[in-house]
Amino acid sequence: METVTTKKLHVFSGRHNTELAEEVVACLGEKLTEAHLGQFANGETHCRFGESVRGSDVFLIQSHGNLDGRSLNDAVMEHLIMVDTARRASAKRITAVMPFYAYGRQDRKSEGREPITARLMADLFSVAGASRLISVDLHSGQIQGFFNGPVDHLTAMPVLIERLERSSSNLVVVSPDAGRVKVAERYSQQLHADLAIVHKRRVKGVMNTVEAKDIVGDVEGRDCVLIDDMIDTAGTICQAADLLIDRGAASVLAAATHGVFSGPAVDRLKNSVIQRVIVTDTLPFPPEKRFDKLEVVSIAPLIADTIRAVFSDTSVSEIFGGHNQQ
Repeated sequence: METVTTKKLHVFSGRHNTELAEEVVACLGEKLTEAHLGQFANGETHCRFGESVRGSDVFLIQSHGNLDGRSLNDAVMEHLIMVDTARRASAKRITAVMPFYAYGRQDRKSEGREPITARLMADLFSVAGASRLISVDLHSGQIQGFFNGPVDHLTAMPVLIERLERSSSNLVVVSPDAGRVKVAERYSQQLHADLAIVHKRRVKGVMNTVEAKDIVGDVEGRDCVLIDDMIDTAGTICQAADLLIDRGAASVLAAATHGVFSGPAVDRLKNSVIQRVIVTDTLPFPPEKRFDKLEVVSIAPLIADTIRAVFSDTSVSEIFGGHNQQ
């Protein structure tokens, strides 16, 4: 017996960022396959795919964030259940698409008796049945090595660069701390702008607390753009913006891939000297996380191009000119 095999694409979405998933499939010229996600009375998540995925290439999109009373941990568990569903339904290849990788900041032990939860996340998706991961701007590139399989590490730099090129001709790209210098340097090269660095000190033993100390570089009279992978409580970015204004900066923008916006973040950003906060839609933005200064650019075309490349077994790095590997 001889058969000619054909590849079939299925894209499913979790409930934590359906708007992004719908935009991704629109870019692909496809439609979302129904995942039929729901809750039992005791809060357990249930999933049943609406059609057969046997022998198919399955992509499961889920943003790991809080939404409508469901926590980040709920999002992760729902994603894992979807992966397990695909594996037990005999999908040929299962790709977990996580625009925001939960627990990415816990990628090493900074003190004794701490977990490395970013590795645990990779192990969970591997055991559930994922054969490949896709994520955007991991907090640490080394997380790719935690997963025993292909990891496509995307970068939001193309869409953020496109937006920032329209903002000013007198830009200085500013790294909010020493750990982001390489990323800020790549942005400065693409924007043909100067580079500055904020020196900060994290308060040992106190979570989400940092102190901005000084500026390395000339920012006087310049339009500054603070570049980071995420804005969580916004303490770091707001302190850095205050310091830039104190050093004579004409204006301050903030640009980040992930708008986490936890706790006091929205109030801090609304009341800060930052004129514009530019983020991508890797995470959803319910009404309580939206404010006048916020501008959201879409990451969907880059995710769609990546899914298309994986499905057709072509290069992902060529989409980004190799910048996603740096």
